[in-house]
Amino acid sequence: MASNSASPIPDQKRVGMVSLGCPKALVDSERILTRLRADGYAMSPDYAGADVVLVNTCGFLDSAKEESLEAIGEAIAENGRVIVTGCMGDEAELIRARYPKVLAITGAHQYEDVVEAVHEAAPPSQGPFIDLVPQPSDQMVKLTPRHYSYLKISEGCNHSCAFCIIPDLRGKLASRRIDAVLREAEKLVAAGTKELLVISQDTSAYGVDTRHETRSWKGREPRAHMTDLARELGQLRTAEGTPPWVRLHYVYPYPHVDAVIPLMAEGLLTPYLDIPFQHAAPSVLKAMRRPANEAKVLERVRKWRDICPDLTIRSSFVVGFPGETEEDFQYLLRWLEEAQLDRVGGFRFEPVEGAAANALPNPVPEEVKEERYARLMEVTTSISNAKLAAKVGRTLPVIIDEVGEPDEDGDIGATGRSQADAPEIDGEVFLRNVPDALAAGDIVQVEIEDADAHDLYGVLVAL
Repeated sequence: MASNSASPIPDQKRVGMVSLGCPKALVDSERILTRLRADGYAMSPDYAGADVVLVNTCGFLDSAKEESLEAIGEAIAENGRVIVTGCMGDEAELIRARYPKVLAITGAHQYEDVVEAVHEAAPPSQGPFIDLVPQPSDQMVKLTPRHYSYLKISEGCNHSCAFCIIPDLRGKLASRRIDAVLREAEKLVAAGTKELLVISQDTSAYGVDTRHETRSWKGREPRAHMTDLARELGQLRTAEGTPPWVRLHYVYPYPHVDAVIPLMAEGLLTPYLDIPFQHAAPSVLKAMRRPANEAKVLERVRKWRDICPDLTIRSSFVVGFPGETEEDFQYLLRWLEEAQLDRVGGFRFEPVEGAAANALPNPVPEEVKEERYARLMEVTTSISNAKLAAKVGRTLPVIIDEVGEPDEDGDIGATGRSQADAPEIDGEVFLRNVPDALAAGDIVQVEIEDADAHDLYGVLVAL
């Protein structure tokens, strides 16, 4: 549930928010709450204090839909006044069949419709404070800690992957103006953000729909293009005069991705790429309707690491896609051994209503999916073990996420992340014996003393 530290206005209506799914949906939730706060609403941290509850749903997989439906049911049981938005908004009949008392249902990133539904369900107070004092519409409500922020650069996607219905849920690619993106990034950094996480459905395709139009920014004319955007974000500086960490997510390996690697080597971008490879076997990639140039990708990965040795590559892979043979799966394992990706997430193929993959022949039995998933995790865990062990003895920059309370001996521990670790999805760095002056958002130097398959352990070198 969202919270808000602003002082309440008498009779001020309060809105609760349950946000499910990916970081892109989280950004949608932040934008909705920001607009509502500008209209005079306060945020409620619990069901009991809310005049209405928003549930921002995920509809990417059937399991995610079920989780969303359960969240709607909980909100109805605990509060009774519920508005549904997000990716499941296109399945209003399904939602109303189970929960006929839902007040309104809107689709993904339909901000105006959500706000209008809230106005109808819980009309905003129109007292003298609201009438006379402008609301802070330019001050974003954040659902992440103050020191990191998601920066969404586009909506939708032009791909037609067989396993995905995102274009049906969120539409075709719609890029934001580059000056608007940079203005938002500048405001976030000025407000204390130390780490920007650039997100979209396809970051590499940014600006394709606008023919990479240029806009004036700080005396320059950057294009709506991933490389121009990356270069401009690298010019930002925090209050301490240092570049914020800028992390690129959902990067398809188009040729122009090569141009951002030198920016990472120069320290203008965080040396981290999140690339959704999904598989490596040519026959499976073809069935998935994805580019099947895995050999060329391996060559490019080697060149990227020559330019930027500290580059971290994370990806995700689907096992058990219809028609995947044991030979295909073995191909994937060999490819992973050669690619030596730093961070890997694995998923068992799961049909989702409306996806073209559901009609493909030769479905893989569930027990085979489980067995392949276990083997995939065994291989990737071994690679991760070796890569993290190689960092023992090194000194790395770490951003602090949380500082603990003193134990019985007065020692304080802290949790942070290296540049190889995105929040929520990668590993962490656990620090011992930190000073009580350390705070979330500090970027410090840490000597790595130990490692396991996912996390690092170390001690502070200097503030």
